[in-house]
Amino acid sequence: MICPCSKRGDTSVVDSRPTEDGTAIRRRRLCVCGQRFTTFERIQFRELTVVKKNGRKSPFDREKLSKSIYLALSKRPIDTETAEKFISKISRSLEELGQSEISSNTIGTMVMEGLKDLDPVAYVRFASVYRNFREEKDFVQFVDKIDVYKKR
Repeated sequence: MICPCSKRGDTSVVDSRPTEDGTAIRRRRLCVCGQRFTTFERIQFRELTVVKKNGRKSPFDREKLSKSIYLALSKRPIDTETAEKFISKISRSLEELGQSEISSNTIGTMVMEGLKDLDPVAYVRFASVYRNFREEKDFVQFVDKIDVYKKR
């Protein structure tokens, strides 16, 4: 494994353990330069391809999914462990669909549904980007729909 600081390949594993949900192995590593860093090994059942709205295809990138979710959860009272479990759950759900190509719409909908239960503010934040809100009225209409559903 290459050290992210020194870019050297002389690293050793100091500690290894499964993540809490058992879907990955967490390894603490030590480089000869003295830096410590963590890596994760995850099972990848199949190569997933994301089909964008414009028809373009790209490989599924768990890091991209993770960044968008962490952005929505920014400054919210959700700890890293809970966020990682949520991201793993979404990734597993996508793999369990049994399809090699998945629409970006499917991914966005899964994330929104999960965030709705996890954190309402993060849900609205994610929706604002995913649904491409352009004006204040777009937010108001969206939040009004949420209130309508809660009253039922």
